[in-house]
Amino acid sequence: MKKALITGVTGQDGSFLAELLLSKGHEVHGVIRRSSTLNTGRIDGIFDPEDKRYIHYGDLADGIDDLLYKIQPDEIYNLASMSHVMVSFAIPVYTADITGLGCLRILEGIRKLGLRSKFYQASSSEMFGLTPPPQSEHSPFNPVSPYGCSKLFAYHITRTYRAGYGIFASNGILFNHESERRGERFVTRKITRGASRIKLGLQDKLRLGNLDAVRDWGHARDYMRAVHLIMQQDEPNDYVVATGQCHTVREFVETVFAYLDMDWKKYVVVDDSYRRPVEVPQLRGDASRIRALGWEPEVDFAQLVKLMVDNDMELCRKSIQK
Repeated sequence: MKKALITGVTGQDGSFLAELLLSKGHEVHGVIRRSSTLNTGRIDGIFDPEDKRYIHYGDLADGIDDLLYKIQPDEIYNLASMSHVMVSFAIPVYTADITGLGCLRILEGIRKLGLRSKFYQASSSEMFGLTPPPQSEHSPFNPVSPYGCSKLFAYHITRTYRAGYGIFASNGILFNHESERRGERFVTRKITRGASRIKLGLQDKLRLGNLDAVRDWGHARDYMRAVHLIMQQDEPNDYVVATGQCHTVREFVETVFAYLDMDWKKYVVVDDSYRRPVEVPQLRGDASRIRALGWEPEVDFAQLVKLMVDNDMELCRKSIQK
């Protein structure tokens, strides 16, 4: 039985990855930050948050060497980060510490302890920034946010430890991936939740920033299948994970409101305060390398929207019943 350690296990990606690994018979350990309130909603049906055998408290600001030594994992998936691009402009130092140096602390722990663990780093399409699409593993990086810059440091330090110390260390450069479990501050979930609330009379308007941004959106469950596949290869490498299809934020809005039989123009307000200091105009990934390994996304754009809206409508109805 393989032992897997997931940082960021309480997030969207961490919860889907934990489900996948458990279904394959792995012993899965998750790292969560200690706080005054539990943020384990996404994994409550997967783990028992009080089960100290598989859920461990830790923080990438300090490093997790003790956990690495205790668990001796076969696979380490570093999904933890301060992952909201707009928020990274407000707290850039913290973003760099957790998102960038947090990765280094794990890699250094693997090196110092002499572990033979495979390591996966969750890299991001935000590293490409202003680089024109399509973006592949060979495209130049040009990040324009503290988040993108921090992810780029983590990407390169992962490659450095791979080359310098022979660690099996791979990067997955994941383009935008959403789901019913997406955080409410991210634009796709903000749209599906806001539209659902408007449909049910719980909200009047939806305020958004740049509607012209173009993104390559897939489903997080599909992308976690790709992450697992990356870690099953004989040699480490770096992989873009994307659908290759892109849509504007405006198209996402139109599709959501059309599904709910509403005219989005009556409810959506463009608010420049939601714009980033520097906007990334277009991201569209070329995932030829991982497709050559047999990976294909299963959920298309329309299905993704439907899944997210149906989930938010159910949640909003439940909130009314309470």
